[in-house]
Amino acid sequence: MTRILGDADAFVADALRGFARAHADEVSLVDGGVVRANPLEPGKVAVLIGGGSGHYPAFAGYVGTGLAAGAVCGNIFTSPSTAQALRVAHAADAGGGVLFTYGRYAGDVIHFGEAERRLRDEGIDARTVLITDDVASAPQEVADERRGIAGIVCVFHIAGAAAERGDPLDEVERLATHANSRTRSHGVAFAGCTLPGADHALFEVPAGQMSIGLGIHGEPGVRDVPLQPAPELAVTLAAPLLEERPHDGRRAAVIVNGLGSVKYEELFVLFGCVVEHLEAQGVEIVEPLCGEFVTSLDMAGVSLTLLWLDDELEELWRAPASSPAFRKGALSADTPSVRATAAGRPAAVEVPPGVGHAPAPATPAARTAAVIARRLLISAREAIAAEADRLGELDAIAGDGDHGIGMTRGLTAAVEAAESADESIGVKELLERAGDAWSETAGGTSGALWGAALAEVGLSLGSPEAFTAADVAAAVAAAHARVAALGGAEPGDKTMLDAMAPFDETLTEQVQAGTGIAAALAAAAAAARAGADATSAMTPRRGRARPLAERSIGHPDPGAESFSIIAADLAGWVADFKGSE
Repeated sequence: MTRILGDADAFVADALRGFARAHADEVSLVDGGVVRANPLEPGKVAVLIGGGSGHYPAFAGYVGTGLAAGAVCGNIFTSPSTAQALRVAHAADAGGGVLFTYGRYAGDVIHFGEAERRLRDEGIDARTVLITDDVASAPQEVADERRGIAGIVCVFHIAGAAAERGDPLDEVERLATHANSRTRSHGVAFAGCTLPGADHALFEVPAGQMSIGLGIHGEPGVRDVPLQPAPELAVTLAAPLLEERPHDGRRAAVIVNGLGSVKYEELFVLFGCVVEHLEAQGVEIVEPLCGEFVTSLDMAGVSLTLLWLDDELEELWRAPASSPAFRKGALSADTPSVRATAAGRPAAVEVPPGVGHAPAPATPAARTAAVIARRLLISAREAIAAEADRLGELDAIAGDGDHGIGMTRGLTAAVEAAESADESIGVKELLERAGDAWSETAGGTSGALWGAALAEVGLSLGSPEAFTAADVAAAVAAAHARVAALGGAEPGDKTMLDAMAPFDETLTEQVQAGTGIAAALAAAAAAARAGADATSAMTPRRGRARPLAERSIGHPDPGAESFSIIAADLAGWVADFKGSE
């Protein structure tokens, strides 16, 4: 459990502020993460890393020479928003282009991908290398669908060292991709982690057992087996990594990583057994690491990573590096590793919303619709808040347990943005602002999808002289299409689309049949409820739940569940509103 905290909701911001003060000679705090205190030399590639917090030293601890130029830091186990990634990128960019590299998680892919697109629109060459080292998360045949765990450290250093020596963006991207293709990790958990302020762990491992194939966002392993002595555990961890050994795999960088509460002496016991086993398999160990490199709050667990080296990767792996949490080799005298004075600290770069975009005056109908939208958002927030604990427990079965918290946080931000908006704006502008606030605050996949959905509803509704039921149905259909395109899921994948699609289809059918909007929404909400219930029998094919598919069966998808809650609340509110007229 977390013993030291102030406001649990401000845990990440408080921790980052303290981290930046503790390492003020190496990093500077910006809105959304940290960047190097000493800006990059002009023309160098900015390697940017990031993801949810709760994994220190990942990610802020790896900002420094031979590593990253900046780290984008989201909330606990929640991907940072697009706006955060843009602000950190603007602060770190030195004119040589930007390379985002991070573990493959759906929310990160959506938010960083959108940031990459916007940077390109601004004329900044931005690329992405996803890290997919976790062998337990998908079979080798679909290795590019795996998630990233402690192997991210290997890619961070290879990319950072290449950028440090002045390689152009094409080469930094190629080497990072090459490093990822030769990096494999495998882990076990002995006990789950606890979110700040929570009173119980996200999952439990039965006494005398260990859970193989853990995730770093509080996801339990894929199967439980009896605890093993250290020599046997070393063989268990190494087995799937050796199975994917490349034909030229003779030398390897080795990382034995503690997930948060396994003591260093225990890690050294395991490390000794790992080295003996690998050497017996003919593997030459090159500059190994043993300690905590990618944690999961206070999770009790360990992981083993192998980066199979060739000549060009070994040169970069041996390259010097210096950051708050990672130091190796000796830096040259002309390579600044720390800031000499407080002067020159990069200032936070703000990205004002809607710069240069003056909205047209809203029609009376659009302003009335904005008033209704505010009330609907408030009602939806209350409905989700009442179910937040249940949604979190549902999410923890095969995920990280933050869905209820994330939805409440996102809806609260959306409500605050709507309430602070000028009363003269219409529903389009109001929902755009509410959607941006939801995405920015909630982060994660659901934050990105709900933020985009709200903005799409507003864009579709526009600012006409009057609204019809058909306009409402068209807006829902537009939001449905946007969520499907952004998330890449289809009905049957066990996602929020399994509730959203029947809601959209039923609403359209009812409206086209001439049903009044209140009755049509009630029918659509019932269809969404049925769709959410049906996900209990489905096997997840996307997101963090996919590696734990068997655990998920028999339980509804939390994203579909929260959509059906909001749909029912929307239908009920409209029915009451219509009834009061």
